[in-house]
Amino acid sequence: MRDRTEMRKGDRTRTDLIVACARFLAAQPLERLTVSAICKSAGVAHGTFYLYFSDRNVLAGAVLSAFADYVQLRMHAASRNTDDPAHDTTAAYMRIFEDNAGLMKSMVVGGDAFPQAREAFQRLNHDWAQTVMRATLRRDGRAARPEPDLMRRAYALGGMVDQYLTALFITNDPWVKSFSHDHEAVLEMFTDIWKRGMAP
Repeated sequence: MRDRTEMRKGDRTRTDLIVACARFLAAQPLERLTVSAICKSAGVAHGTFYLYFSDRNVLAGAVLSAFADYVQLRMHAASRNTDDPAHDTTAAYMRIFEDNAGLMKSMVVGGDAFPQAREAFQRLNHDWAQTVMRATLRRDGRAARPEPDLMRRAYALGGMVDQYLTALFITNDPWVKSFSHDHEAVLEMFTDIWKRGMAP
């Protein structure tokens, strides 16, 4: 990102609103998001908000879409130059999920009331399923399962991981937490599930 001093005033204001929203969602549920709270945090007049975003949903969508892009970039980076991309990308995703539980919660469970949140999460899932499918085809060649089967498996496996991490880091399910203290063991379980599930 460019230094604030190099930005035009309008770009600075829009960025300030996005950053304020990201900070809000990191700490508060998506349904509590209000234009007033964002304007106060960003130091922007209430009326100025509407010069940049038509409503809070559009702002939340911009934030969560950018966050989904960030997640993708981190996971792609983790998959490079490694002997075990399934392990390393899953490790990156677990770290992102734990370190950004508020933003992940907004995407994973905020979609009912905020269509933009649902769209950001669906795009993240689709793009990653395609990435996994292509990597599997490259690795297994003719032995690989057909593309539709690989996509189904990638979606199903990703959904299991999301459900587990949501219970662990967002809803704080006491039973899941009771046998998940060892995050390395959880990571190894996920890695094993991905490898077995995508194997020919």
